[in-house]
Amino acid sequence: MAVAMKKQTIGDANVAPHWHAKAKEIQAYGSVIEDMPHRLSAKVRAEMVGKLNQLLADSIDLRDMYKKHHWQVSGPTFYQLHLLFDKHFEEQVELVDTIAERIQLLGGVTIAMGGDVAQISQIPKPPRGKEEVPVQISRLLEAHKIIMQQCHDIAEAADDAGDDGTNDMVVSDILRPNELQSWFIGQHLVEMPLILDK
Repeated sequence: MAVAMKKQTIGDANVAPHWHAKAKEIQAYGSVIEDMPHRLSAKVRAEMVGKLNQLLADSIDLRDMYKKHHWQVSGPTFYQLHLLFDKHFEEQVELVDTIAERIQLLGGVTIAMGGDVAQISQIPKPPRGKEEVPVQISRLLEAHKIIMQQCHDIAEAADDAGDDGTNDMVVSDILRPNELQSWFIGQHLVEMPLILDK
């Protein structure tokens, strides 16, 4: 039988959790903090934040696609791909965090929730069901291609705007790992006999 507890206080402090808190947003999505100690203007930061949020949404989608395929992979290469997809998922977790932190550093608000990501992602949505390995890999390669193109475009725009930090991040921290992951999974589509005829 549940017993109702009286309001608990210690001195003047109420120790019961305030779990029905409601308030207005403190910063709207799509905005940047105007007055902050950053050398870039609010206009440049807003432009970069918009581009980075698109990259973030697509990277979140790619990250989650790796986990989907990790769970649903089957066939003769199951073990290798099961491990590889999970390794790439973990690496994408770090890339997503890197992009999100750059957005916050520029005074922006990161896209974060799955439903919001789904609305703006440019990566084609896979079906809920299981697909054959070559299709899974092809989907991942297409997603990597989209993200790598975005990295190039953002790096170019950041360079033009004098945003060295964003330029460096998208090239060094996002583009290069995506290139490497793309190469690793792409090699699984190379047609190579297991036994050579003599």
